[in-house]
Amino acid sequence: MTSNIKVLQVIPKLGYGGAETGCYDIAHYLTENNCKSFIVTSGGELTRFIKKEKVTLIRLPVHSKNPLIIIFNAIILIFIILFNNISIVHARSRAPAWSCLFATKLTRRKFVTTFHGTYNFSGKLKKFYNSVMVRSDLIIAGSNFIFSHIKNNYSEFLNSKKKFLVIFRGINVDYFDPSTKLESDEKNLLNEWEINKEKKIVLMPGRLTSWKGQELFIEAINLVKIELGYEAFHVVILGNNQGRDLYKKKLIRLTEQYRLTNQIKFIDHCKDMALAYKISDIIVSASIEPEAFGRVAVEAQSMEKLIIASNIGGSNETIINEKTGLLFESGDAQSLSKKIVKAITMDESSLKTIGEEGRKNIIKKFNVEKMCFSTYSEYKRLLN
Repeated sequence: MTSNIKVLQVIPKLGYGGAETGCYDIAHYLTENNCKSFIVTSGGELTRFIKKEKVTLIRLPVHSKNPLIIIFNAIILIFIILFNNISIVHARSRAPAWSCLFATKLTRRKFVTTFHGTYNFSGKLKKFYNSVMVRSDLIIAGSNFIFSHIKNNYSEFLNSKKKFLVIFRGINVDYFDPSTKLESDEKNLLNEWEINKEKKIVLMPGRLTSWKGQELFIEAINLVKIELGYEAFHVVILGNNQGRDLYKKKLIRLTEQYRLTNQIKFIDHCKDMALAYKISDIIVSASIEPEAFGRVAVEAQSMEKLIIASNIGGSNETIINEKTGLLFESGDAQSLSKKIVKAITMDESSLKTIGEEGRKNIIKKFNVEKMCFSTYSEYKRLLN
């Protein structure tokens, strides 16, 4: 029996970020539960994996912040909503959310938003622009940290009659499963990275941008080297600079300054992140600004790897300190270096126990199935 629920998700680009993969996962989950699923986006790498026979993909310039294009998108969305008899419109970013707000008001459809990050604002105008994310019938925060951020900064825009709740982001624990990786693939990746596995590997994944804390990480690695007195491990900084060439040059100069060029490798891209986690021993997330959720910490735990992360933002919720990972004082290279030394000198049995507890933690709380089920349940409640 076909459900009468038809959900249109609107997202600027369908890449590999947390918001994008969440949109992708929900879209396909809905079709498996006899709902009709639509995505409006400007494009992105993930679009080629959408099952076109199940999910209707519509391209619009919803990435644009140009007011005229936002109005144009709203008009087109009205036609899409009416033509397809859409029940719910779910926006996952600010610019498209304004288009969706106008379209749902005029078509009298239910409007849902997911607040994915701590959007910066320096004045009233920017804060008003951000406030569209709390003007929906259902506001979803991706973590308790984001929930608190909204209450603390956007309370004047919140309507007590509208529903506001937390639905944790989820990851595919079947993909991020250490048992699915072949030894031959691990050897191939090690060869590609030109790394000898005789030493432990410390991996720091994430795009190269200052707030992700790569400079702090390199400083901490230097302190670890000084304390241990030798190159006791390999270091991989995995991530693309996304056009930030000067920042990458700055990081390279820093490694040269600390004489770490033989120890630290910069890798731009890895098509199989689960495999990158598998060949590594310790994962680091050193963000100096709060992560709304922090996928690295969750993915690492799912792969049964010890994660070391800043004690701010989403990491406080996804990591059980000293049980599934280690938290260090945010912005403190000395604190991070001590945690890295502790992890490197930890016996294999303790590492294994932390890894196993980490995977249990993710399966229980941050499984993509749980995220999809919770979101779908809220859609149904909203319509009822």
